[in-house]
Amino acid sequence: MTSVARILIVDDDRSIRRTLEKFLGGEGYEVATAQDAPGAIAVADQAELMLLDLGLPGGSGFDVLTALAERDRPPTVVVVTARDDMQSTVKAIQLGAYEYLVKPIDIDRLHAVVKRALDSRVTRDQLEAFVTRSAEARLVGDILGKSAAIRDVWKQIGAVSTTRAPVLIAGESGTGKELVARAIHASSANPERPFIAVNCTALAPGVLESELFGHVKGAFTGAIADRPGRFELAGKGTLFLDEIAEIPLDLQAKLLRVVQERTFERVGDARPIALEARIIAATHRDLAAMVARGTFREDLFYRLRVVEIALPALRERAGDIPILVEGLLAKINRDLDKDVRYVTPAALARLSAHSWPGNVRELENLLTRAVVMAKTDVLDETLLPIAAGDAAASAAEADADGTLPTLRELERRHIIRVLAHTDWNKRRSCAILDISRPTLDRKIEEYGLRREEPA
Repeated sequence: MTSVARILIVDDDRSIRRTLEKFLGGEGYEVATAQDAPGAIAVADQAELMLLDLGLPGGSGFDVLTALAERDRPPTVVVVTARDDMQSTVKAIQLGAYEYLVKPIDIDRLHAVVKRALDSRVTRDQLEAFVTRSAEARLVGDILGKSAAIRDVWKQIGAVSTTRAPVLIAGESGTGKELVARAIHASSANPERPFIAVNCTALAPGVLESELFGHVKGAFTGAIADRPGRFELAGKGTLFLDEIAEIPLDLQAKLLRVVQERTFERVGDARPIALEARIIAATHRDLAAMVARGTFREDLFYRLRVVEIALPALRERAGDIPILVEGLLAKINRDLDKDVRYVTPAALARLSAHSWPGNVRELENLLTRAVVMAKTDVLDETLLPIAAGDAAASAAEADADGTLPTLRELERRHIIRVLAHTDWNKRRSCAILDISRPTLDRKIEEYGLRREEPA
């Protein structure tokens, strides 16, 4: 890509247009601007890259993406928007967006994305991997969070939901693998079709085979009537095989044949039945290591892992804990008919300091217990049966006189805590804080932070 690549900035905010135009022009790009959807569509063919806001006069950014998808050689689109939610992210990626960035803009990150997008211009063949739909993506709940790691998961959901390729979801127990599988199904072209989940650890091997494939009358003792299996019941929907690593080797061989040939037979019957469902598998185990040990078939591993989505552990996205607490409390209150609405700073600090080996499931269970035990509408640290954590965690608590710190002070304290947690490893700190290295360096200088050397 040459240094005279043409970039179109589409935003209704004049100050943002001018700032980006000045910055990108200074980097050697040829820059044009548009302030509404019709204007963007009219001049889109003149650009190689479009920076697109979603909230526009005369139509939304989604309308622009939909119009561009009908063209033979549309510009690569990077969405730059204030909408920071799963539905908008998934829909934008489904409609062909290359990247999804959230305002306020980190100029260093934006510049890196612009260079990467221009270096990997999307071809027509690649664009055909995305299915353009004008309807809103229908999702089952939210995969909560704002971290870079969870936003990447949203983008992957948007990309894979438009295909029928098998997906392998990997992640520790409690990270939300079934929730991701349901989101993929709900974002697909036919979310009204069945979503059938099978927990492979909950059934004995003999029962599991019958549950998956079904059986005919007389196939074994107790088979008093024909019964369809989960493959059949899923129809043209989705079959979710949770904890796929627990399937025994002999059944793995049968599953491999089903995935390869897209047919199966009921137990006790030789008549083939076409497999129409999409298969999504999940595991908390290291399947590659199991393949090396000979406890999981290599050919099945690669058949299932056409696309892999790796879910982050909660300790790797600790910044999402306040958002998760808010969302989970709302759900728990509905389920238990309670009204625990407030979380004290001390309680939130303790939750944020915990390592969460059980991930989001552990967090939900702990919050459920706390809500059950709460006598008022306030959840405080006395309701949390976890350690108080280190001294750095207490930085987020209220001051000694009971007053709450300002947002600026909270940011300063949180950066101190993260730097202490990582032993001043700036790369790891940037990942946790979800900011760029230059931004972290500016914050350190702004707040006058210094690493304390041991005495």
